[in-house]
Amino acid sequence: MSGPADFPALATPRLRLRELQPADAPALLRIHGNAAHMRWFGSEPMRTLAEAEAVIELFAGWRRLPAPGTRWGLERRDDGTLIGTAGLFAWHRGWRKCTLGYELAPEATGQGLMGEALAAVIDWGLQHMQLHRIEAQVHPDNRPSLALLERLDFAREGLLREVAWWGGRPHDLEMWSLLAPGWGSSQGGAGGRPVQGISTDPAPR
Repeated sequence: MSGPADFPALATPRLRLRELQPADAPALLRIHGNAAHMRWFGSEPMRTLAEAEAVIELFAGWRRLPAPGTRWGLERRDDGTLIGTAGLFAWHRGWRKCTLGYELAPEATGQGLMGEALAAVIDWGLQHMQLHRIEAQVHPDNRPSLALLERLDFAREGLLREVAWWGGRPHDLEMWSLLAPGWGSSQGGAGGRPVQGISTDPAPR
């Protein structure tokens, strides 16, 4: 894995966004092993600790790509609990675009935590990756995720028919996107400007 100096740790009022570590595997397994909660995530539920460890190593490998991706662990500042992950991947440098992905533990939903985390992730991507476009693909039945994207100024572009396959069958996904000039417009901010008290965390744990 990359060292702390290499990883862009961030902080929001309630969260630390930091590099995932092997010790996070049990918490990740607890989240991804919940088949009902993760039914729209796009992959089969995790069953073993080894699978969780492999995913953490996969995310670490994103940082070593020529066009690096970054996946942050989302840690509560008050008690240090890992409650999910969020990240930017599939970066196309020339086109100045990438894809957004995220998941949250069941007990952490409904508190605005993922919106807080994604605002930090988006700000970082626009500023440090010089992104113009951020894409997100979401299952049409995942209403909370679609509502979250709308609150974050993403716009629905259309339906990708049977673009994904998990659970033994194909799935449609909706394509949503955020363009840099529109970021923060619904929240009184300007494109690329922080809107939720986001800062770099100088001392990630």
